[in-house]
Amino acid sequence: MAEPKIHFTASAKPEARQALEAMTRRYGQTAAGKADVIVALGGDGWMLETLRGRYADKLPVYGMHRGTVGFLMNEFAEADLPARLDAAVRAVIHPLAMTAVSVKDKVTHLQAINEVSLLRQTAQTAKLRILVDGKERLADLAADGVLVATPAGSTAYNLSAHGPILPIGANLLALTPISPFRPRRWRGALLRHDARVEIEVLDADRRSVSASADTQEVRDVARVEIREDHAKSLTMLFDEGHALDERILREQFSL
Repeated sequence: MAEPKIHFTASAKPEARQALEAMTRRYGQTAAGKADVIVALGGDGWMLETLRGRYADKLPVYGMHRGTVGFLMNEFAEADLPARLDAAVRAVIHPLAMTAVSVKDKVTHLQAINEVSLLRQTAQTAKLRILVDGKERLADLAADGVLVATPAGSTAYNLSAHGPILPIGANLLALTPISPFRPRRWRGALLRHDARVEIEVLDADRRSVSASADTQEVRDVARVEIREDHAKSLTMLFDEGHALDERILREQFSL
């Protein structure tokens, strides 16, 4: 079998840049437009950045850990990369589509692979109204914020906010409050993957809130709509025995 044509990309971290030099020297560097696969060298943040560039060409991305957090990455090793790519397990994910409307009626459309989060911008507690598929489910949430996470992102910020870990392929989204004040006992909800979540910011002029699609932030939002964009798909590659669904399952039993 012919060896895959690989395009390497790396974060700005010194270890990632060193890995880029070593890997391109060993395997060459194919232009992204002619490659069969993208190999991302860095941490989870760089993996997300690389995936965001794949909506058009739909090339699979194989991450190698040369950063800080590496949940979405494979272990780094220079040897046997073509064989690892050939044996890799595919994980297909769908991003979230976020539509944010600011207090000045500016509309912003962004995509999120991990989560869409709303956070208070000041010392004032955020007050949020939550609707699911057009029906009000929570009239007034007082909290630092709230987030909607995909299964791929459920072990990231969502887990830190005490949200549930979702298996890949579960066809669910996690709706998780961030430091809720009232109602005190509300710990979030599990939603169908095709649910449409609308979040309205109450008293937005005085209690300002930002909305983020992964690391892409919009300030001073008045309302946000979040839904899964099933028309778009992204493919990640993982070494056998370390596939994303296995990692998520292991995370559920970690102490």
